[in-house]
Amino acid sequence: MYDLAILWDWIAFSVRWLHVITAMAWIGASFFFIALDLGLKKAPDMPAGVHGEEWQVHGGGFYHIQKYLVAPENMPEHLIWHKWQSYITWVSGAALLMIVYWVGGELFLLDPTKAELQLWQGIVISGGSLTIGWLAYDWMCKSKLGEQPTLLMLLLFAILVAMSWGYNQIFTGRAALLHLGAFTATIMTANVFFQIMPNQRIVVADLKAGRTPDAKYGKIAKLRSTHNNYLTLPVVFLMLSNHYPLSFGTEYAWIIASLIFLTGVTIRHYFNTMHATGAGPHWTWAVTVLLMIVIAWLSTVRTGETYEQSEARALTHYEQKFASAAGFEAAYDTVIGNCSMCHAREPVWGNMQWAPKGVYLETPADVARHAGQIYLQAGVSYAMPPPNAIQMDDESRATIVAWVRDVRAGG
Repeated sequence: MYDLAILWDWIAFSVRWLHVITAMAWIGASFFFIALDLGLKKAPDMPAGVHGEEWQVHGGGFYHIQKYLVAPENMPEHLIWHKWQSYITWVSGAALLMIVYWVGGELFLLDPTKAELQLWQGIVISGGSLTIGWLAYDWMCKSKLGEQPTLLMLLLFAILVAMSWGYNQIFTGRAALLHLGAFTATIMTANVFFQIMPNQRIVVADLKAGRTPDAKYGKIAKLRSTHNNYLTLPVVFLMLSNHYPLSFGTEYAWIIASLIFLTGVTIRHYFNTMHATGAGPHWTWAVTVLLMIVIAWLSTVRTGETYEQSEARALTHYEQKFASAAGFEAAYDTVIGNCSMCHAREPVWGNMQWAPKGVYLETPADVARHAGQIYLQAGVSYAMPPPNAIQMDDESRATIVAWVRDVRAGG
């Protein structure tokens, strides 16, 4: 039964929910510790080895926090490790990427107007690029570049720009930005798993054995944590981008993504400076606004497959399967009559600049390509079209359901 698609969609929703929850926990903890670290103050009566301390108030209670630059003399009895937020965020994100962009790759991952790839080839590029990115970054950090943090950050930015451009040459705009976010998030989680946590375990083991921990392990962890700090906000933007066609529906989407990394630097620099000194440099907000204005301008440049190109292009195997079905003509007429006013290359509804989610439903290829989403959004549910736009009767929805189920039943 094609109603398995409903179960699959709920699985995707549940995994996304888990991903968002753990991401909030990870980002929240990261921001808290960055602010804590930068706000530490010296005091005359601090214990030996304490680098700084801070008093905080929250929820009616007062908290006295002290930071040891290397480690305390004795291993504390209760030690909380902040790691699972990062791990589960990445695992759930990887699972979501597989569900949406691998299983649903013919629709969401591959763009036949950019590159003629088989689904398995797209999946190999998708997964392989994440691994290669981490290996290249880790090698740079361990090289002499690790002693030049500014140069290292510039090279990392150059790699991110190159990956942004590369992803946009082969994947859909939506998938390209999402993969750039996954590429960056993989580096961040791998920093925690392969560098920060192992080095902290070495320090703990030294303490238990009565040895004095080497300060170099804290230095390594600090470098990776700083990178994670500046990469967090761009990753959040990229993960949200699939909901906003203005961010991915242009050939300049790779430039938009690149500029977003710069806004991450300016915003974080403001808050990092504020936590450290009590006052942030206000020029960073002016730069951020200017960058966002450029991004907004780039987003209005119309690109992608035109109506004429969509009509003339040979259908993919996935599209042909739905377009050749007996119920396609009736379903196509239903979609054109109920959905195309918004889901058009030039929407006629209100002040829309782009079709919702960047989904076009004008030509037979368009409708066949998005059969699964049409089924879920306008067939078995009443999510689309919005009731204030047009009233779609139950008979029309039944036409869509019958078309898709017949195709699925026939294999």
